[in-house]
Amino acid sequence: MSQRSRAEQRLGWKLAMPAFVVMVLVTGYPILQAVWNSFFNYRLTDPENKRFVFLDNYLVSFSDIVFWKSMWATLLITVITVVFELVLGFIIALVMHRIVIPRKTLRTLVLIPYSIITVVSGFTWLYAFQTGPGFVNRWLSFLPGIDPGFDWFGGFWTSIVVISLSEIWKTTPFMSLLLLAGLAQVDTSMEEAAKVDGASWMQTMFRVILPNMKAAIMVALLFRTLDAFRIFDNIFIMTGGANDTSSLSMLIYRQTIDRTEIGLGSALSVILFVCVLIIAAIFVRGFKVDLAQGRS
Repeated sequence: MSQRSRAEQRLGWKLAMPAFVVMVLVTGYPILQAVWNSFFNYRLTDPENKRFVFLDNYLVSFSDIVFWKSMWATLLITVITVVFELVLGFIIALVMHRIVIPRKTLRTLVLIPYSIITVVSGFTWLYAFQTGPGFVNRWLSFLPGIDPGFDWFGGFWTSIVVISLSEIWKTTPFMSLLLLAGLAQVDTSMEEAAKVDGASWMQTMFRVILPNMKAAIMVALLFRTLDAFRIFDNIFIMTGGANDTSSLSMLIYRQTIDRTEIGLGSALSVILFVCVLIIAAIFVRGFKVDLAQGRS
């Protein structure tokens, strides 16, 4: 490493250190406190009987069928929403990238769903799919099995569909903006050269555009997957975790807030945190790109 590189590295650490210290103080302490609490049988309403149980809370969590049902619902919603958001977001990003007039207006309109508070969005989708006042059943009455009394929140799969649709509608604009930033970094001369060489649209897309968007795609998928894996708001509003639709975050809420089981809730929080770390490591290693490439 040259002297200039070392000087730039030292300067980078100096500039990043204030933010790093704040981040450690704000996030590091709660994480360590959660790990510490997870080793105790600790109920907030009975602090006198707090006792050390080491890994018992983790063993209880892994042996509970409710935990695995919550894990399954969380993974299912995450996969469905992220896949659809990637496809739809890329299509919207292509349109916003290619269109000339009115580009700014289109980008503003696309951002409207993402600007709406999640709670407001959740109640809107709940109202739309409710029996009676909801209008979706009337719109889809031509489909077999759909009538004004059809209860979308009465079963697991129909509930998952509505929850996933609300997530896709709300966060696809975020995905499209990240992918749009990646499209902006693709050298147009490479596309023109591919066309001159006789490459079709599909060949240009898969051999020129997508490989050069690898970092942006990885960042978009990473951010959205981590966010979707921690889903809470829409499930809390629409089903309250009924019909086995509870997510890990919802399960943590029930243990810590409803049952005041601080020890068990902390163990579940640590498990969620570890899952997030594993997902991040899989994406970073799987795409094999430098995150700095996606800084645009």
